[in-house]
Amino acid sequence: MTAITRRLFGALVIGAVALSAAPAFAQTGTPHLILTIKGGDVDIELLPAIAPKHVERVIALTEAGAYDGVVFHRVIDGFMAQTGDVQYGKSGAEGFDLNRAGMGGSDLPDVEAEFNSESFGRGVLGAARSQDPNSFNSQFFITTADASFLDGQYTVFGKVVSGMEFVDGLEKGPAEQNGAVANPDQIIKAVIEYK
Repeated sequence: MTAITRRLFGALVIGAVALSAAPAFAQTGTPHLILTIKGGDVDIELLPAIAPKHVERVIALTEAGAYDGVVFHRVIDGFMAQTGDVQYGKSGAEGFDLNRAGMGGSDLPDVEAEFNSESFGRGVLGAARSQDPNSFNSQFFITTADASFLDGQYTVFGKVVSGMEFVDGLEKGPAEQNGAVANPDQIIKAVIEYK
C-alpha cells in the first residue's frame, strides 16, 4: 500500500511538473514562495534569473501541495532553519518519521547546482543537498544570520522580503544534536504568488 501511495504521489507530482513547468515563468511578475508558519506568513522572492531549475522545482512542488505540513526538522540558532523533506518530514502523513526527517526528498530527479554570486546573508533561501553538489531535490533552508562561508558551495535561489521574525521564532534544536528539533514547527501552507 505504501509503495502504491508513493507511486501515485510521484505520478501526481510529475504530472504537476509537466503542467506547471513550462508556464511557471510566463506569469506576470516575480514568483514568491509564501510559507504560512506559526506566527504568520514568510514571503520569499524567488530568483529564477540566477537559479531557474531550483525555482522551477520549488514552484512545481508547492503547486502540487507537497510542502503543506512539512516540518522544520533542523533549526540552528544564529544560523538557519531547514525544511522541505516531502518524503519523511510531512507531519501527519503516511511515512512521517521525525528520526528520518531530512533524509528524503521527492520522487523527482535531483537538480544540478546553479551556483551564483549571491551571498548567504540573513534571510537567504538556499538549496539543501548531500555531499554531492548536484543533489538538490526538495529541501531548502533559510539563513537567520550571515552565513557567507556557504557562498559558492550551495545554490542561492530566493530572499525573504517579509516575515523573518516568524522564521526567528521557530522551535530550535540543540547544537549538540546539529539542530535536530524534537518538537518541530511546520509549514502550515505553501503557495506561489506572482508580484
